[in-house]
Amino acid sequence: MSVAPRTQPAVRPSAVPFRVMVVDDSAVIRGLVGRWLTADPAVQLVASCPNGKVAVNEVARVRPEVVILDIEMPEMDGLTALPKLIAAVPGLKVIMASTLTLKNADISLRALAAGAADYIPKPSSTSEMTGADIYKRELIEKVKALAAAFRQATGSRGEGPTPALARKLVPVVRGPIALRKLNARRRNVLAIGSSTGGPQALFGLFQELKGKLDVPVLITQHMPKTFTTILAEHLRRIVGGNCDEAKDGERLKPGCLYIAPGDQHMTVVQQGAERVIKLTQDPPENFCRPAVDPMFRSLASTFGQGMLAVVLTGMGADGLKGGRMVAEADGALIAQDEATSVVWGMPGAVATAGICNAVVPLSQVGSTILKVLQGAPL
Repeated sequence: MSVAPRTQPAVRPSAVPFRVMVVDDSAVIRGLVGRWLTADPAVQLVASCPNGKVAVNEVARVRPEVVILDIEMPEMDGLTALPKLIAAVPGLKVIMASTLTLKNADISLRALAAGAADYIPKPSSTSEMTGADIYKRELIEKVKALAAAFRQATGSRGEGPTPALARKLVPVVRGPIALRKLNARRRNVLAIGSSTGGPQALFGLFQELKGKLDVPVLITQHMPKTFTTILAEHLRRIVGGNCDEAKDGERLKPGCLYIAPGDQHMTVVQQGAERVIKLTQDPPENFCRPAVDPMFRSLASTFGQGMLAVVLTGMGADGLKGGRMVAEADGALIAQDEATSVVWGMPGAVATAGICNAVVPLSQVGSTILKVLQGAPL
């Protein structure tokens, strides 16, 4: 096996709690989210702000590592506050919080392109918030993962990001990752899985790949309904068409992008000489629906050696089980490296399992995809 450089893993658990700021115009929601966060000993609430203006005035003083930022607020909304917060605290991780409307989904994706690290769809009313166990779990997981990523990138250990510290990157190489030898042959389908940081990565990747792909492309990004609709629209504008949410029974066509719809797993089945999309509401996998594993499994079964799977930035380990099946079928598998991932969970899981053919920075993912699809050696 060949090897690729491996960077320092996610920061080890710290006795110093992660520093979080909550920004929301609802005092009820600020209080509820604050209680959720402070109930976890790994989290410290350093500020609770009613709008973006107050948050911008406070952020340099309280030095959060993560900000949970509402979109719709008086005086200064979340999208306006976002660049000001990031400018005040370099490296700051911002989670956009919004209700599930087309307008808010579009604003959330624009915020990700402008520097937000992640998004979370929040319940539409305070009564729904009170019993929202899934939202609570997801929010706390995102906060801790992103705060750990902040400390990894800046070298902070909880003292808060001073400007000098926040600009200091710590790319520590600590040993090799075993790579699987690539079977150099043309591939005829591309499948991409991503989560936290995925939309930003996908936007940049398809700017590079625009007009260069002649195979079907299937994308599973961890997103709810409405958000996947807007993601498809954003990617369609980038690639110039041939991109939409997948439809059940749809035949795969070369050069088309298919986005897994929110709340549905996207798989592919063989029907005679054709491969068609099958959408299911089978139970969530890795707490997710859509999930990457079902997509990878189905493509490994229907395309075998002819598939290329890519795992981009994201929390958790979705894609690992399916990635093992890709490797067993002698398909190709690429992972984004740790240094360029917002969270090196999903790509880190497949990379450290020794089933990847390449582990590369995001800037090299596009060129590596094209080489593998064309059957060129890496």
